Amino acid sequence: MTIAENLQKINTTLSKSVTLVAVSKTKPITAIKEAYDAGQKIFGENKIQEMAEKFGVLPKDIQWHMIGHLQRNKIKYMAHFVSLIHGVDSLKTLKEIDKQAKKHNRIIECLLQVKIATEDTKFGLDSLEINSILVSEEYKEFENVSIVGLMGMSTFTDDKIQIRNEFKSLKTIFDFQKNTHPNFKLLSMGMSGDYTIAIEEGSTMIRVGSSIFGSRQ
Repeated sequence: MTIAENLQKINTTLSKSVTLVAVSKTKPITAIKEAYDAGQKIFGENKIQEMAEKFGVLPKDIQWHMIGHLQRNKIKYMAHFVSLIHGVDSLKTLKEIDKQAKKHNRIIECLLQVKIATEDTKFGLDSLEINSILVSEEYKEFENVSIVGLMGMSTFTDDKIQIRNEFKSLKTIFDFQKNTHPNFKLLSMGMSGDYTIAIEEGSTMIRVGSSIFGSRQ
């Protein structure tokens, strides 16, 4: 199937309440342009330098999402254009995003990354750490960064019950925070292998790569 056909297949299964982020990391400009021509306008990258290069040559109505683990010293290279940063996991990182966004007179929306997987390789915060960031005086003073929700990645496993339970736990944390932070609007969970379960458990944003562009080499 072509990229356009893959996109159409996925989009027919999504409700209007779910946003599709096409994960284009490592993919060439031609592949992204094919997806763009098929109507996809939101793309996710995991390396700031690669995303900045693609931003430079692709249509400017594309929304670029940073979905990889952030290196604070590179935030300045995307602060002028990034639409959403998934996976913020520290107050120090938020401080740097706020600092760089201020230089461009922008407010950058961010998601806090929650650790729901059992693997040590996954980054993220627990409920107490999320709470301490959101109620901190330092965060309240930031004027150019806005936390608009949470994101998380399930364990890499074939155990669908475990995956479902991990997504349930993330949705519970999201609902709890949404009660006191009305600007919470996005719950980013679900990738190519598990996005159907994620949607069933309340995801509002899925990050899909290989099911659109094919497997990475």
